[in-house]
Amino acid sequence: MVAMATADLLVVILDLILRHIPMRYKEQFIFVYSIPLCNIHAVLLYAATDCSVWFTITFTFDRFVAICCQKLKTKYSTERTVAVVLGTVTVLSCLKNIPWYFMFTVFMQYRNTNDVIFVLGILWVTIMILSRGKCGLSKCVTRYLVAMATADLLVVILDLILRHIPIRYKEQFIFVYSIPLCNIHAVLLYAATDCSVWFTVTFTFDRFVAICCQKLKTKYSTERTAAVVLGTVTVLSCLKNIPWYFMFTSRYVLGNNPWFCDLYYTNYASLGWAVFELLHYILTPCVPFILILLLNALTVRHILLASRARRRLRGHSSGESPRDPEMESRRKSMILLFVISGNFILLWAMYMVALVENRIGWIARHVYIPVLVNELGYMLQQLSCCTNTGIYAVTQTKFREQWKNVLKYPFVRKISKNQADQRHTGGGPADIQTLTDLAQCAVAPVGCHSRSATGGGAGPVVVPCD
Repeated sequence: MVAMATADLLVVILDLILRHIPMRYKEQFIFVYSIPLCNIHAVLLYAATDCSVWFTITFTFDRFVAICCQKLKTKYSTERTVAVVLGTVTVLSCLKNIPWYFMFTVFMQYRNTNDVIFVLGILWVTIMILSRGKCGLSKCVTRYLVAMATADLLVVILDLILRHIPIRYKEQFIFVYSIPLCNIHAVLLYAATDCSVWFTVTFTFDRFVAICCQKLKTKYSTERTAAVVLGTVTVLSCLKNIPWYFMFTSRYVLGNNPWFCDLYYTNYASLGWAVFELLHYILTPCVPFILILLLNALTVRHILLASRARRRLRGHSSGESPRDPEMESRRKSMILLFVISGNFILLWAMYMVALVENRIGWIARHVYIPVLVNELGYMLQQLSCCTNTGIYAVTQTKFREQWKNVLKYPFVRKISKNQADQRHTGGGPADIQTLTDLAQCAVAPVGCHSRSATGGGAGPVVVPCD
């Protein structure tokens, strides 16, 4: 696990930080052209990527041996063997990627890369899967997750696509200067960001009520209450951000700073707008920081107390302490809560530092923070608007099964179509019917019925979705 995490960290440093940030902000990183290390950088990046992938495979094999091969377990699943395997994989990954050193030049060349469509596709498919209600979640939880994913999708569209892409490619989007909609764009973007953050808070509170307040659970954790809460948060977020319309002009600036619209500088320098901006960032994300930490801490405390009581009861009822599935489930719930809190705080912290520096720098010019800190802050803040829904959803087993079925669906449909084409040349109808049912199963994996393979009247047979 340590080796996997280390390899992932190296990939983030070598790819996101040392590669994509200079590509995005060419003017600030123009000195990179003069650093003759690009081929070495490529070798290290590809080697780290290979290590990240193959460390996962070796860990999977180790778990396979530990579970399925008891005789081999005592020899293979040891610390020494793990060290040898990881060292071997690391050396082979480095040797495998050495040819890239001779293939590339030593100087960096920038390419226009864009992974936004991939992010949009993931969020859109997530919304579709959750909306179908086949993930084993209650309607209340489904409403919250769909709302969070929708808000994240809006942030990606309004921020990454409609804001940052024109900033990055100014020459291709020079016409944006003539579109008088920047202040409306700003209101919608900040409202979508507030919704993304506060939907996470409301969902956290709903889970707190469901776990810790059994009497209130029946009244609060309902589909109707979820709809009212989400609607209220949406309306309040839009009203809260209307003042930005009067603070900005309608003209785009396309500058790499928090404000992408031209400002009314008399307003921005006034005490009233400074107070409004301070309240804006207190409500998002400072108050959500505190609320998420508090609610998750109370939830974990309740789970720990309930787990101790359950452990004592099981200890009195039986002398042994066999594995308790309920305790395992509670432990995973606590880990999930800590991951959500840590993810939210870490991804927003650097962005808050950048905003404070920007405001203080407006008043006292001597304050200086490296450009890299600002850029990382913006990048991590945008990433935070897309991770919470993923963390909540991916931890659900049935959601992962739905994703697998979505990925398998095109191949199953292709096989079904090819088999149907062979029907005219003598293919059996039973095989065609089975494959057709499998294609339907890829969309609705609750359970599919097909006819008996022998064509008899024994009744329907349940075809497993996997």
